[in-house]
Amino acid sequence: MNPFLRNTLAVIAGLVVGSVVNMSILLISDSIIPAPNGADVSTTEGLKATMHLFEPKHFLFPFLAHAIGTFAGALTTALIAVKHKTKLAYGIGAFFLFGGLVTNFFTLPSPIWFSVVDLIFAYIPMAYLASKIAVKK
Repeated sequence: MNPFLRNTLAVIAGLVVGSVVNMSILLISDSIIPAPNGADVSTTEGLKATMHLFEPKHFLFPFLAHAIGTFAGALTTALIAVKHKTKLAYGIGAFFLFGGLVTNFFTLPSPIWFSVVDLIFAYIPMAYLASKIAVKK
């Protein structure tokens, strides 16, 4: 297969896998750590209106979703790619970092402490780790 085509498919696969892992973790989170009483987590507007009810424990699964989703996407991309495995893994990390920036600062009013931890530790470090694992193989 043409290396460019394979790398393109690797990026698409990484974005899909990362997104599916992210959403899967978010979907199960409420069954493990229920939302606070009175919090509406079914819509973005409901989350915005009730975000003040959330405690630090409620941010564990969003962080894990972002970190593990990014890791899974970057690893998938790096394992499938023919060339530039590290660059492509970082590209996946950057894509999800951009999504995190938009979510943390424009979509949902997340606490500053969560935004800082999420943006510093969930995206680029996970892409780095995934690329190191994939390049060793």
